[in-house]
Amino acid sequence: MNTPQTTGPRIETVPSAFTAGTRAARRHLARTGVIARQLDQITPGTAEARTVPVTIDGEPRTWVTLLNHLGQPIGDAAARTAALGLLDRAFPGADWSVPQRYDIRTGHLAEDVPLFPASLGIDTARAAR
Repeated sequence: MNTPQTTGPRIETVPSAFTAGTRAARRHLARTGVIARQLDQITPGTAEARTVPVTIDGEPRTWVTLLNHLGQPIGDAAARTAALGLLDRAFPGADWSVPQRYDIRTGHLAEDVPLFPASLGIDTARAAR
């Protein structure tokens, strides 16, 4: 017959670092996918978004450039404004007073620093010379 079998007391486990890391990775992938879909809706073919702080009529602003997979600029002024709003909401703690680069494939927003070869003597860091 179908008689339920009793087992011992249930052991409560604490989430390990592995499961916490897995959850964080899943959240990052989901967030990256949402931002990529929304940027694709704003301007189809967007592969990268770059921001640059500028000053217009004495007021600080942020200029956005949307690039396709070939590095060509795409989108109009309304698309750039919408993309800046999306990125601003997605990354509320970002420092928009420095150039930023958002890569849609990785989902990472990073400071966009121009890099020069140290052999040209352009780099000002002592370690590079």
